[in-house]
Amino acid sequence: MKKSVLCIFAMLLLLAPAFPGRADHKSFKVSVYVRAQEVQKMKDPAWLASTWKTISEQLDVDKIYLETHRDLLIVDDETLEAAKAFFKKQGLEVAGGITYTINEANEFETFSYSDPQDRAMVRRIAEHTARHFDEFLLDDFFFTSSKKDVEIEAKGARSWTQYRLDLLKEAGQNLVVGPAKAVNPRVKVIIKYPNWYDHFQGLGFSLEDGPKIFDGVWTGTETRDPSGAQHLQNYLSYNIMRYFEHISDGRNGGGWVDSGGISMSMDRYAEQLFLTAIAKGRDVMLFAYNQLLDVKLNPRFRAPWQGSGTSWDYDAMTAPFQKGGKMVTPTTMARIADVVLRQADELALKLGEPVGIWSYKPYHSLGEDFLQNYFGMIGLPMDMYASFPEGRGTVLLTEQAAADPDIVSKMERQLRSGGDVVITTGLLKAIPEKIADICELRCTDLKALVNDFGRYGKSDRDILIPQIRYLTNDSWEVISAGRPLTGGVSGFPLLHKAKYSGGYLYVLAVPDDPGNLYDLPEGVLNELRRIVSRDVDLYLEGPAKVSIFLYDNHTVIVENFNDTPVDVRLVGSGSLKQYTDLESGVVLEAVSAPANPWMRTAPQSRTALSLPPHSYRAFRYE
Repeated sequence: MKKSVLCIFAMLLLLAPAFPGRADHKSFKVSVYVRAQEVQKMKDPAWLASTWKTISEQLDVDKIYLETHRDLLIVDDETLEAAKAFFKKQGLEVAGGITYTINEANEFETFSYSDPQDRAMVRRIAEHTARHFDEFLLDDFFFTSSKKDVEIEAKGARSWTQYRLDLLKEAGQNLVVGPAKAVNPRVKVIIKYPNWYDHFQGLGFSLEDGPKIFDGVWTGTETRDPSGAQHLQNYLSYNIMRYFEHISDGRNGGGWVDSGGISMSMDRYAEQLFLTAIAKGRDVMLFAYNQLLDVKLNPRFRAPWQGSGTSWDYDAMTAPFQKGGKMVTPTTMARIADVVLRQADELALKLGEPVGIWSYKPYHSLGEDFLQNYFGMIGLPMDMYASFPEGRGTVLLTEQAAADPDIVSKMERQLRSGGDVVITTGLLKAIPEKIADICELRCTDLKALVNDFGRYGKSDRDILIPQIRYLTNDSWEVISAGRPLTGGVSGFPLLHKAKYSGGYLYVLAVPDDPGNLYDLPEGVLNELRRIVSRDVDLYLEGPAKVSIFLYDNHTVIVENFNDTPVDVRLVGSGSLKQYTDLESGVVLEAVSAPANPWMRTAPQSRTALSLPPHSYRAFRYE
């Protein structure tokens, strides 16, 4: 066996190209994850050298993760050590990875962490990996969906959620982290969480305990097709990064993007990478080695809006380019990733720390799933936390906040301090008796079909909203809706407000289909953004599916996710004079507007700009 190892090493070192130097990205590392299936193929030195040549010619990589197990395939010691030596010679950092699946193709079949044989296998894989690496991470699947007889017996009277939370906490400590560190005391064990965070607890992922058990976390920022079964709105690629950064006390290692969505267009893939980077990720992981090899460039990735001056140019990306003194013709998606990340790397250097509207999501809470991502898509800069804030101008609460038994007392403190609270109809319906301590409002099962919002405009589609019932003159409609409203016979609140001590309680009627938020007229969205944006310097005026990203060093990014161009305005304080484009240096002047006591606004400034489809602009404002 020793002779075989030496032979593999010799062949690899002979075939490996000369050390090309580090990629040296300035704002984040770029990493590539290699599945166990491809790592096992690396026992063939020729295959390893040729495939790495294809990828590395098109993509600058700082770090690589070699997976030791997936779907009961355990990569042997010789192959792991040979692959490690190869990539270290290329100047890359090398770490390990584990995917704890039995059969990924069988509805993501996971291990049964109550089954003695499965437990022994999980432990063996962790020990095997720790022998080869001083750092490894767990891919998405360190959860359990198993309902074998042994699980049913072990569950007892507990709910499936509580049983699985208890089980995976114990397994993380005693089957993965503990055994790995016993084998290699230097090893850091990191958990990568996927993108469906609102449902984690039901399968054993604990965002409360996991970051304490593991040495760090990673974030799944894959959003792919927003209309798919997981409802992954584009904005999630940014929002989830910030949320995991908060719950991990700054130990969020990076974001993780795959090729899903590239069939919708190159821009959909580029957006996921870009949002991961501007969320100030420390690393951007590309999943996976096989995709960077096998997803070939294809004219169908070129969207109809290409050629209109968009932020990412498919034709430029796919054209031959100079690298290392020779001409390279791009062949795979690796080239797209490289161009997008190099562009984002330069921009991220100029950005401060992200800031936004505080939205409180208690641990293990359910309700109005992933709604903050829809809010982000209508221009509300979300910042999700697992704690209720103190001293904020505005706090945004969805139905998830009902999981906190003291939520109303916290709302009262916020209002008494002069701050505002914005809640959704989902929260109002969940705890009406408690909220009645602030204002006697009701949200029953009654609905209203609306499309007319009076002076705020009309929608092109009918929208079904919950009916907010209130006591006349005790609270007030801010935005009313009907079908029609003007000249109609019925009107219903879309946005409602109630005075309490020094602040206002606002209630937003969230459509039954949250995607209908994108159908609201600009006037409605503008008023909502104005009210909710007390804690940030700027807010947006314009249509839906345009997002704003704010940073603490007076920088801002505005991104258009529409398939058509949009005209928008940035609204700031009256003292704001200009915006300087961070990439082009172009200066936009701000136009002042006087105070409006009726609207509770101080003097303001407005700056107009146009955005091509699926494009962004970044500014410093002063």
